[in-house]
Amino acid sequence: MVEYPDEARDTGDSEVTLRWREAAAREAPKHRRLLRTPRHGRILSALMLPGFAVHPPQGFGILTTTGRRTGRRRRKCMRIVRQGNRAYLVSLRLPDSTNTHPGFVAGWVWNIRSNPRVRVRLPGGSVSGTAREISDPGELASARTALCETVHRFDYAECRIHLRGRPDRAKVVALHEYWFDTGTPLVVDLDA
Repeated sequence: MVEYPDEARDTGDSEVTLRWREAAAREAPKHRRLLRTPRHGRILSALMLPGFAVHPPQGFGILTTTGRRTGRRRRKCMRIVRQGNRAYLVSLRLPDSTNTHPGFVAGWVWNIRSNPRVRVRLPGGSVSGTAREISDPGELASARTALCETVHRFDYAECRIHLRGRPDRAKVVALHEYWFDTGTPLVVDLDA
């Protein structure tokens, strides 16, 4: 279910919302029309789930949360970069939906806010952990480096789906930087 909370409740800062909208306006012409809404992202995730369940590509995985209303297990394919005992991920804001619903928060983020215990399926196997939104500036810098500067083979396919033209490393990094700057970065502190 898509929720569009009051902007002030989510961001607490209309200046941030303005920055998101400006970034979305700059990025929108570069993006394909394939993924425009959160619903399109859910469909893409559902299509990728069977393959990712068998073997997720490097830099990607499956996040399993507990539904805040139903208590049922919810799985989502996404970019997850593991570094040591932490896994970094970001909730995206697509350019089209950023302009129409800047306060959008993905359902899986609401689930984490309700119950931070999660499970991540990565190329090396499944690991449980505790997810949280990142607010510390030092930790944000580490997350940005992990999520934006790390480029794997599958990132080029991801770039091809989202952006126009031939993907290259610079485009992949720019796409990840846009997502990080306008999205909600999270970290999963993995259990030992």
